[in-house]
Amino acid sequence: MSKIQLLYDACNVIFSKKKGPTFQDIQWLRNLLSTVEANDVGIDEFSCQRLKDKVGVCHMTYIHIFECEEFSIGVFCFPAGMKFPLHDHPGMTVLSKVLYGSVHVKAYDWVECGTSKGKTVGLAGAVVDGIVQAPCEASVLFPTSGGNIHSLTALTPAAILDVLSPPYSAELGRPSTYYSEVPFLPGYAILEEREQPDDLVVYAAPYVGPQLSTEDDFY
Repeated sequence: MSKIQLLYDACNVIFSKKKGPTFQDIQWLRNLLSTVEANDVGIDEFSCQRLKDKVGVCHMTYIHIFECEEFSIGVFCFPAGMKFPLHDHPGMTVLSKVLYGSVHVKAYDWVECGTSKGKTVGLAGAVVDGIVQAPCEASVLFPTSGGNIHSLTALTPAAILDVLSPPYSAELGRPSTYYSEVPFLPGYAILEEREQPDDLVVYAAPYVGPQLSTEDDFY
């Protein structure tokens, strides 16, 4: 059985629980995600360059693997120098694994926040401000801890495998919100909601990894 099939099966069990996953469930899933490598999802460190050779420019791309109401699985591929600006994951647990490359991660959690002129604004404490380089273990962030608000900057061509539970859904009150940051005290910043940056464009790329057998295949 492929590793991506094992990951799907585990997510399907853990995130379908009526009471929700336990901390032990998430740690077990994190350990499983840590074993997944780039070739397990059909990509390698030259995937971004091949796309550039094909279309003439290298974009940030998202490879959709699976999504249901409870969770989603997908891969973001970054060309060197590309930044995914500061954004949140409302009410979501997110497990991530850098499959190849080197990424600078800057992450915050709210200390106190409110609204001003219809926008979210508040004081946030820094959780992560450093470089994550493959090979590495998977990381996890929670709805209110672990660095739920983060930015990602690819220092080299890089790919990140994400598991989100539940997935983003503007209709269900889980939109992706972007933030500007102003340093405050050491380890803290004032974050203010902003519009999605105009230069943030994510292109879809096909999933070419091992075939995934899902519950839908049996109906």
